[in-house]
Amino acid sequence: MTGSHRRDVVIVGAGIAGLTAAHALTAAGLSVTVYEARNRVGGRLLSSTHDDGAVDLGATWFWPNEPLVRALADDLGLATHPQALTGDALFEADQRGPQRLAGNPLDVPSARFADGAQALAVSLGDLLPPGTLHLVDPVFGVRFDEDDTVVVEAASGTVTADHVVLALPPALAVEAITFTPALPAPIRDLAAGTAVWMGGVVKAVAIYDRSFWRDAGLAGSAMSHLGPFRELHDHSGPGGSPAALFGFALAAHFDGAPPEQIAAAFGRQLTRLFGPDAGDPRSIHVLDWSRELHTSPRAPSPDASTATYGHPLFHQPVAGRIHWAATETAPDYAGHIEGAIRAGTQAARSITHLTATGATGTQPPSTPRARSTTDDGQETSCTN
Repeated sequence: MTGSHRRDVVIVGAGIAGLTAAHALTAAGLSVTVYEARNRVGGRLLSSTHDDGAVDLGATWFWPNEPLVRALADDLGLATHPQALTGDALFEADQRGPQRLAGNPLDVPSARFADGAQALAVSLGDLLPPGTLHLVDPVFGVRFDEDDTVVVEAASGTVTADHVVLALPPALAVEAITFTPALPAPIRDLAAGTAVWMGGVVKAVAIYDRSFWRDAGLAGSAMSHLGPFRELHDHSGPGGSPAALFGFALAAHFDGAPPEQIAAAFGRQLTRLFGPDAGDPRSIHVLDWSRELHTSPRAPSPDASTATYGHPLFHQPVAGRIHWAATETAPDYAGHIEGAIRAGTQAARSITHLTATGATGTQPPSTPRARSTTDDGQETSCTN
């Protein structure tokens, strides 16, 4: 897309929240353009595909109490399978070695996607009308025009729209995009202070020829106080193929270390926990989400918190035109795939309602209309 164009809605970000919103809005008959800075869809849903299956380097699980994920997977015809839980877990408190915990008290029932979680986003993206999705096309400016529309400035050109959906982490949105006039201070400060889900996490996945830990009666789950990976789980595919283990670590521990250094540390820890068989993986895959420029701000707030997830200000469109839709902004299940779907659905419903009633705002965001932020909201886990 080059030059200037007109759309009903522009969506910034092709993660699951943005694609959910796009699908709902196009189904409602609105014209939509989705801009994505990356060369792929999915955002924090990222799967690595291999001959014998896929592994997830981003979000992976969903739970029985999350109906929208299940419904979407069923609608898209995506196969799912239960997270492997059978066997004992390991707990490593100190240098004396891991303790075996009978019955795996570390995990609760959850499910995963047989072809990787990113398949959810890819399938949704494939349903959009041709020309809707623009990859490798970052947005760098959003400004209110004199006719009460919003002009979105992207790498490929400009689009004028009635509504804009910011379907990316709020802290990244206020750092990467120049808003003219500036966003009201309360929402700008709230967004900047909202921690990016998975933004401080490294995820590593080791793939093996066989699930040797199962042969030893282990579930593949472990908690470690020694680290560097604090939490580990079985990540094998349906029927055990591919055989895999994955772990989470705090990105700050590695301080920007190269992937091969992180992979080596993961391999050593796996051997320490699971024995010599763990020292011979077919491959190890690593992603430091803190280094992902289209996920994490370059200069994150040192006081960023998950306490602002789902904050009421995120559910109030700025000047009736700019809407938030990310897992961090979800009113429920923030920090989960379910939350991202709910955020995208909520933004789409708000826009269709405002479009039907003509009740869009007439004041640019320089008019302060938002109330002050508070610290209410909900805590969530990065371990998705």
